[in-house]
Amino acid sequence: MSAARVAALVYYPVKGLAAVPVEQAELGPRGLLGDRGFMVVDTDGTFQSQRTLPAMATLRAELAGDVIRLSAPGAPDLAVPIRYDGKRRDVSLFKSWFGRAVAQDPAADEWFSERLGQPVGLVRVTPEHERPGWGVHRGETGFGDAHALMITSLSSLDGLNERMVERGAEAIPMNRFRPNIVVSGWSEPHTEDRVLRMSIGAVEIGYSARGIRCAVPTVEQETGRKSGPEPTRTLASYRREPAYGGGVSFGIKGAVLTGGTIAVGDEILVQEWIPAGTDPAKPEG
Repeated sequence: MSAARVAALVYYPVKGLAAVPVEQAELGPRGLLGDRGFMVVDTDGTFQSQRTLPAMATLRAELAGDVIRLSAPGAPDLAVPIRYDGKRRDVSLFKSWFGRAVAQDPAADEWFSERLGQPVGLVRVTPEHERPGWGVHRGETGFGDAHALMITSLSSLDGLNERMVERGAEAIPMNRFRPNIVVSGWSEPHTEDRVLRMSIGAVEIGYSARGIRCAVPTVEQETGRKSGPEPTRTLASYRREPAYGGGVSFGIKGAVLTGGTIAVGDEILVQEWIPAGTDPAKPEG
């Protein structure tokens, strides 16, 4: 097996919006600095995502100091100051009450509402935000689904695309799976499933659980359109996870055990492996 390396680093300033690739990133307890610290919610405070609003994939947010910059095809750009504290509102994730979040500039609310065709608002995590994940290594997360990191490998995507092409479907890019860290150099698909602990320089990452996929991988990230049953249909033929309610998996969820700076090209060392064919995570529910 050749040396494993960081092939890509990606963060998502606003949950559900377009990816922002970077060459270097600071990892803290909640993952890549700035990852999913903001969220779009409806008038009831319920989070919005590509599951029901696939057009969110075409909206882009970037952080520039104390400003968040918003852009979208055919729309005026908008830059507004970040509100770290102030007016708060109740928000929820997956039909469960989440807690309080900091309401952002009304101009951002208007911008998102126009783009998505319904009244929505932009919120940010509070200064005192604490939210543990679950699994072998729990870690923390911001507005991520449940964990700090999504980790995938190029070999896993190659293996999936080979199967899809054999079935008459078109190959897909990695951005369908919205990873934070993409690994190169592992020859066997889904090697990430067996990594209990790995290090990238001084940074240490622990395995939390398998990455169970929702409908978002069926959304073309460039166009914001659902493309049909793939890749879920092909994943269902060989990546069913009975221990996770029968969902299909691709990649793993991870926790940051020791923070620091990592960069594309950095070598990845596996400190501890999970025995093949086993999964130490115990999903809740």
